[in-house]
Amino acid sequence: MAATTSPSEPRPRPGLVRFDRTERLLHWATALLLLVLLVTAALLYVAPLSAMVGRRGVVRLVHLWAGLALPVPYLVARAGPWSRGLRVDVARLARFDAADSRWVRSLGRGRAVPLGKFHPLQKLNAAFTGGAIAVMLGTGAVMYWFEPFPLAWRTGATFVHDWLALALFGTIAVHIAKAVGDRDALGAMWHGRVTRRWARGRHPLWADEMAGAAAQPHAAQALANAPTSGSQDRSS
Repeated sequence: MAATTSPSEPRPRPGLVRFDRTERLLHWATALLLLVLLVTAALLYVAPLSAMVGRRGVVRLVHLWAGLALPVPYLVARAGPWSRGLRVDVARLARFDAADSRWVRSLGRGRAVPLGKFHPLQKLNAAFTGGAIAVMLGTGAVMYWFEPFPLAWRTGATFVHDWLALALFGTIAVHIAKAVGDRDALGAMWHGRVTRRWARGRHPLWADEMAGAAAQPHAAQALANAPTSGSQDRSS
């Protein structure tokens, strides 16, 4: 008799798992901290907004602690057994394969290049954002705890911090615009899944990889249930 699903049990969503819960929580925690940093930076340095804020010291402390907390979600996500999917995806983001190189050489034009789980621009964005966060932490520390550092260091840290913040703001704006324009990709960061049609159209190599991974357990189960030659001989 076929197994039935209890009405009280949640039915699994259709499609392919693109991001697990750990990756989604990491994404939104990092996004929230970056939003706090961008808003507090605007309140501190944009003149019309700065004039509206009375307690600049409190805003400065919020900006500082949000910056110091920025690496924490990633460190927690990587710390335990829940980090398997994240580790695999970090390795994917850190590696440019042959398909990525062909896409870059063609500048995204010409015949379609089949891609893996991540687009080359997503890999570049991840590398830039990770590096920018590290630099922003270092320069921000020099700006806040400035006493041990010479004037040249403080001036350079302020210059790099401010301009890198503008570049990071632009990158985040483009990232949000691209996500809003692709409802399937945005939905993957909410519930973790995408349709098979979207995966085959945007990331066919990853879709093939997922199809192969799904077929392996069925093949192993079929092999385990198959009768051996010895048992066939004894039954004949």
